[in-house]
Amino acid sequence: MTTTPDRRHFPAPTMEPDGDRHPIITTAAGRALAVLRIAFGLTFLWAFVDKLFGLGYATPAGKGWIDGGDPTAGFLGKGTSGPFADFYQSLVGDWWVTPLFMVGLAGIGLALTLGIGMRIAAVAGSLLYVLMWSANLPPENNPVLDDHIIGAITLVVLALVAAGNFWGLGKWWSSLDMVQKNPWLR
Repeated sequence: MTTTPDRRHFPAPTMEPDGDRHPIITTAAGRALAVLRIAFGLTFLWAFVDKLFGLGYATPAGKGWIDGGDPTAGFLGKGTSGPFADFYQSLVGDWWVTPLFMVGLAGIGLALTLGIGMRIAAVAGSLLYVLMWSANLPPENNPVLDDHIIGAITLVVLALVAAGNFWGLGKWWSSLDMVQKNPWLR
């Protein structure tokens, strides 16, 4: 048996509680993540605005929600395929589908763009992405992955690194009493 008389005793490392109190990324990385967060937020907001007004991009002119169109009917009715197609097609015309979808697009888009409620936006946005992914199985160019899955992963990462604190209102939002008492609102 060998002994090491000069051996130093270091304290065991401890894990800090999960939270937004300590910076975990560099300023440059935070700024890059802020750009990614804002870009994702604007894609959700753009989808909301186009479907609301029918600007002629994904939603034809005159077919916007304010014109009496149903922003979900085209995709759910004709754009689904795979094992869940019948389920999604059965949702066409249900009174709750379009309002929930539109509120979701607007809420996720605003939260990401402003950097507030990142955890809720990540969960809601990831759920929306996964639902859209499952509406067209298997994906066209890969047996499993497509841009919806990558989007869902990205939203989770943005929430985990508190990307709303950079070029957003995340720090202010986290300081609100309501958010302090309910950390899931971060």
